[in-house]
Amino acid sequence: MTTPPALLIAGHGTRDEAGAEAFRDFVRELGRRHPALPVAGGFIELSPPPLGEAVAELVERGVRRFAAVPLMLVSAGHAKGDIPAALSREKERHPGITYTYGRPLGPHPALLRVLERRLAEAVDPSWDPSEVTVLLVGRGSTDPDANAEVFKAARLLWEGRGYAAVETAFVSLAKPDVPGGLDRCVRLGARRVVVLPYFLFTGILPDRVRHQTEEWAAAHPETGVRSADVIGPEPELLDLVWERYEEAVKGDLRMNCDSCVYRIALPGFEDKVGLPQQPHFHPDDDGDHHHGHHHGHGHAHSHAH
Repeated sequence: MTTPPALLIAGHGTRDEAGAEAFRDFVRELGRRHPALPVAGGFIELSPPPLGEAVAELVERGVRRFAAVPLMLVSAGHAKGDIPAALSREKERHPGITYTYGRPLGPHPALLRVLERRLAEAVDPSWDPSEVTVLLVGRGSTDPDANAEVFKAARLLWEGRGYAAVETAFVSLAKPDVPGGLDRCVRLGARRVVVLPYFLFTGILPDRVRHQTEEWAAAHPETGVRSADVIGPEPELLDLVWERYEEAVKGDLRMNCDSCVYRIALPGFEDKVGLPQQPHFHPDDDGDHHHGHHHGHGHAHSHAH
């Protein structure tokens, strides 16, 4: 019987210790759920452990094959470039290992169900959903394709749930920002708004969303505004990561490259087509940092190794 590949969870990283610990707890819970399978997780920047340390941990346990799943909601630069480049570097550090690379998590019906719960927790019970506008707030990216994925999630969340509208905003790098998104909701006639962070775990950016929401609400007392919680380590998220693992193992990957900025010359982003992808430098990674910096692997996010 062939031993199944191990599971490597790749996270972005955060300066928020509670958010980093939530990721580490999540990885431990995946290990408890699948005791026969080696499971490890690491970050590409900002938080320990670095992804290279997680790969080394698997190698020390005798792992030669693994499937890497990016614990990210959208396929932006980190999922498309940074993680594949980091994995390529680890292949040089550990000759003989092989890996496949899974796809990001959202938008997925299971996560939409969790978002729906977060909304239900946040709204005033007296509010009629048909009078509630939702503002879904994503991380924000310089990648148009990634920002478009947040809009797709917003539309899917709106479909069939009875809310007046689901609008979209971003907390960094993209417009509209949170105050601009709230202003737009009001211009569209909203009297009651729930701001819903499109984030997996707590952290600096979700905290910023809540803070900006509170500031805006204080300046606009005529509008009822509530803040919802992040997705969190829900059973649906654990199940979805496992689904992405099984896809990667079976080779059943369906990456969308039709509007990827590294493949298609989108207006204003023509210089990104075919750019080599390089791993982030992680301050806790004590390996040879020069490995990922002298070569790139182009548009690597749909490649299995």
